[in-house]
Amino acid sequence: MKTALITGITGQDGSYLAEFLLAKGYRVVGMVRRTSTIDYSRIEHIQDQIELAHGDLLDQGSLYAIFDAYRPDEVYNLGGQSNVQLSWSQAVLTAESTALGVTRLLDCMRQVTPASRFYQASTSEIFGDADESPQTLTTHLNPRNPYGVAKVYGHLITQNYRQRQGLFAVSGVLYNHESPRRGLDFVTRKITHGVAQIKLGLATELRLGNLDAQRDWGFAGDYVQAMWLMLQQDQPVDYVVGTGQLHTVRDFCRIAFEVANLDYRNYVVEDPAFFRPTERFPLLADPSQTIADLGWLPQVDFEGLIEMMVTADLAALGA
Repeated sequence: MKTALITGITGQDGSYLAEFLLAKGYRVVGMVRRTSTIDYSRIEHIQDQIELAHGDLLDQGSLYAIFDAYRPDEVYNLGGQSNVQLSWSQAVLTAESTALGVTRLLDCMRQVTPASRFYQASTSEIFGDADESPQTLTTHLNPRNPYGVAKVYGHLITQNYRQRQGLFAVSGVLYNHESPRRGLDFVTRKITHGVAQIKLGLATELRLGNLDAQRDWGFAGDYVQAMWLMLQQDQPVDYVVGTGQLHTVRDFCRIAFEVANLDYRNYVVEDPAFFRPTERFPLLADPSQTIADLGWLPQVDFEGLIEMMVTADLAALGA
């Protein structure tokens, strides 16, 4: 039985990855911080099947203790501060956890379990104001916020530990991936939760930013399979993971409201307060190498993802 260590196990990706690995027969260890505010709701249904270890990406000693106690075969780093807007008000914390936290993990692995395999959760935000679309691993890195900058550091330090220390360490450059477990501070969940509220008479409008903003959106449950596949290869290689398809926020709204038999035009208000800087080239994945090498393909399409999320939010609010 292989042992997998997951940082960020209580988040969207961590919970789906834990389910996936349990189904594969893994012993799953999730790292959680010792705090009174931590939310276990996403892993509540599997909590009796996993082991939780207290640690913090800011505390090197706690990480050493976890590596020494559990000797993981695979390490999935999904932890750190992951909210783009929050990264402006908590820039130092974002750097400490999302950037330097990667180095702390890699150095623990180098010293304690050098034969382990390491996955770093990279992101399309490393391309930021991209100079081409779609993006590949050769696209110029140009982040536009502290979160993106921190992720660039994590991406590059993973490459450096692979090249200079000989570790099996890879980064998956994941594009936007959503689910009913997405936090309410992300626009997709804000939309689907808003639809449910309006349908049930709990709200009368939904205020959003630029409805013409474009993104490459997929289902988080599909993307965790790609993470696992990267660590099953003979050689450590980075990959871009996305659908290769663009949709606008307007598209997302239209479909989400249609699921509830509503017309988004009657409820959605564009609010300049929520606008983000316009990109020259939209963030769009080129997953061709991932598909060719890993045989990975997303199973849930755009419409299916939105229907899943709206249905879950309606159920959660008592519809």
